[in-house]
Amino acid sequence: MKFVSTRNTSNFVNFQHALMKGQAEDGGLYIPVKFPALSDDELNHLSALSFQELALKVAHTWLKDEISLGDLEKIIKDAFTFSPVLHSLDDKAYCLELYHGPTLSFKDFGAQFMSHLMHYFSKNNSETTTILVATSGDTGSAVANAYHNLDGFRVVLLYPSGNVSPLQEKQLTTIGGNVIALEVEGTFDDCQALVKTAFNDQDLNAQMKTSSANSINLGRLFPQSFYYFWSVLQIWKQHKQDVTVIVPSGNFGNLTAGIFADQMGLYVDKFIAAVNSNDIVPTYLKSGEFKPRPSVTTLSNAMDVGNPSNWERIRTLFGDDYLKIKAYLWSQSVTDDLTIQSIQDIYNQYKYIIDPHTAVGFKVSKTYFQQNKDKADSPYVVLSTAHPGKFPEIVSKALGTEIQLPDALVKIQLQEKQSIKMRADYDAFKQFLYTQK
Repeated sequence: MKFVSTRNTSNFVNFQHALMKGQAEDGGLYIPVKFPALSDDELNHLSALSFQELALKVAHTWLKDEISLGDLEKIIKDAFTFSPVLHSLDDKAYCLELYHGPTLSFKDFGAQFMSHLMHYFSKNNSETTTILVATSGDTGSAVANAYHNLDGFRVVLLYPSGNVSPLQEKQLTTIGGNVIALEVEGTFDDCQALVKTAFNDQDLNAQMKTSSANSINLGRLFPQSFYYFWSVLQIWKQHKQDVTVIVPSGNFGNLTAGIFADQMGLYVDKFIAAVNSNDIVPTYLKSGEFKPRPSVTTLSNAMDVGNPSNWERIRTLFGDDYLKIKAYLWSQSVTDDLTIQSIQDIYNQYKYIIDPHTAVGFKVSKTYFQQNKDKADSPYVVLSTAHPGKFPEIVSKALGTEIQLPDALVKIQLQEKQSIKMRADYDAFKQFLYTQK
């Protein structure tokens, strides 16, 4: 397969180049020139496979020109020591639990696969690659875990001081080794701006090899498409109907991965982007004007993004046609009060505990079906992006009872935080990178 930048569709690159560069040289994001189409027979075959078997089939469709089937099988075996879990709430409502990986977040799927791919492509390269990561919560810990003590890589995490949960911060700042945590005095958007500026800094990139593990990197999105295939096909096999997919959205990488799967022929009826008070995309769908603004802090902090990077990909995939995007995607924002209410409602109805991000998804799904009565009997799945135990204060307060933490989170509470505070200033960040070479 070949890939192009969202800002220059005439310069083709292969997957290895897109993966290792992260962001295109012109500042754009890589997208496929053309999506491979899967037939109904092929999709029916995929529906009978385990998650790992399905991942191998889909990955081979993308990467057969660059990685042998045997090598790809080993990469998938090493990366995916965990699987998604599809939880049925009733005869039409499903929750896709994506938090059974090492850091209890959906981002483990992309980070683990991407790190193994990068290691595969750089095994004969003696130069160290610096992975720069802006995180609003879960990305940083997932990437840090995936690249921890991996030969040829160091990881620099940038997270907004005071704007991640205490347990998320522990996950970010207690790994050590080749992982450095920078506690930035600012917002996630400030962190993301520092990383993007670094990738566009020719002087810096002449001095060191850098890459991204944020969702601007195609290598993060591609493996996330696997769990869309797996879950939607399981539901389709049961109902023989296209599936409505509700995605808690911040930087819109997860939803973009779903669009990739849909472009290959997956049985999706509608994508619903569930956002918190950072409502840039719902506003765009109503007005046709995309107006980024500073992010605001919410209970669903991993979605606190005021200028979602992957919106550039989505606009390009649809020819920057507002009417096409509006017809394809439905979106709504949810306040913190409604987030708490959603946690309570789902527990009261199903005795099922969800985190704040998943709660946003369920609240938006309820509104969508109330407003679209013709879809009332359609099957749907809400992506559950993080374990509720990562937000014990919020979930416990909502339910009026203490929730049990997974062993991994109990252990991490005892470890000492190690971070370096830094202003949201690019010159200071650049100097830090030079001194840490």
